[in-house]
Amino acid sequence: MSLRKTRKAIFLDQMDRVVPWSRLVDLIAPYYPAGRTGRPPFELETMLRTHFLQQWFNLSDPAMEEAFFDTPLYREFVGLADNVRLPDESTILRFRHRLEKHALAVKILVEVNAVLSERGLMLKEGSAVDATLIAAPSSTKNKDKARDPEMHSSQKGNQWHFGMKAHIGVDADSGLVHTVRCTSGNAHDITQAHRLLHGHEKSVWADAGYQGVEKRPGADPNVAWHVAMRPGKRKTLKNAGGTMGDMLDKAEKLKAGVRAKVEHPFRVIKRQFGFARVRYKGLAKNAAQIATLFALSNVWMARQHLMGAQA
Repeated sequence: MSLRKTRKAIFLDQMDRVVPWSRLVDLIAPYYPAGRTGRPPFELETMLRTHFLQQWFNLSDPAMEEAFFDTPLYREFVGLADNVRLPDESTILRFRHRLEKHALAVKILVEVNAVLSERGLMLKEGSAVDATLIAAPSSTKNKDKARDPEMHSSQKGNQWHFGMKAHIGVDADSGLVHTVRCTSGNAHDITQAHRLLHGHEKSVWADAGYQGVEKRPGADPNVAWHVAMRPGKRKTLKNAGGTMGDMLDKAEKLKAGVRAKVEHPFRVIKRQFGFARVRYKGLAKNAAQIATLFALSNVWMARQHLMGAQA
């Protein structure tokens, strides 16, 4: 009699099949210790799988160490038997620091996207751009008696949010992330707009916060920006009625349909992977984690296509 698999087991089985493990191992291998002296290091793929487990299930370094003892499924996923040495939190921390030191998170995103492009999933003609706020601890009840100086407050609607922003450019057809930039929370979305393009776009879609982006320094005259109309102006035109008002309303709905693609990766990292708050102090460490999360969100969003290609 076959046992029913849990959702977690199904998820890890899918990730085992679709993450390009060998290519990512080859990418990181030049920066990983050979282990000729001292205690033998864990296999590189074991540590990479451990690092990805942390992202998928929102686990800190100590929580990951403890989870290995509590969850046989995790040990099986990383390729460790029950009776062998397990990575402790210091080992997990050192691996993450190695990735940060050599800026490998962004390279992981690039390598994942290269695989997706080879499968025909990343087109080049259009992009959509947007940003999301990531909360940071606002309390000063800590060792330094201060907030993180690299995080800042930003107003959204009538509320203020303390933290940072993740800005992304996504493929307008598939919704897969091709570019990630991270800033403090008070940076305006429009300041990062041109840095979110890969350079081959003919068209870009954005929300009303990007009004005037085509006039900013560095704007590519060959790129057509489709920026949403401000809500107040759209409401006025819609209430005025008439053929022109109806046509403009339809055009805005078409823009919104394409622009919505950029929301999917945000939903995956925040809802699927549980990333709602920054874990580390400073922009650089959090930016590395966010780049990794979007690389994994691309794999998650494309998993059915990738598994179909394997079949």
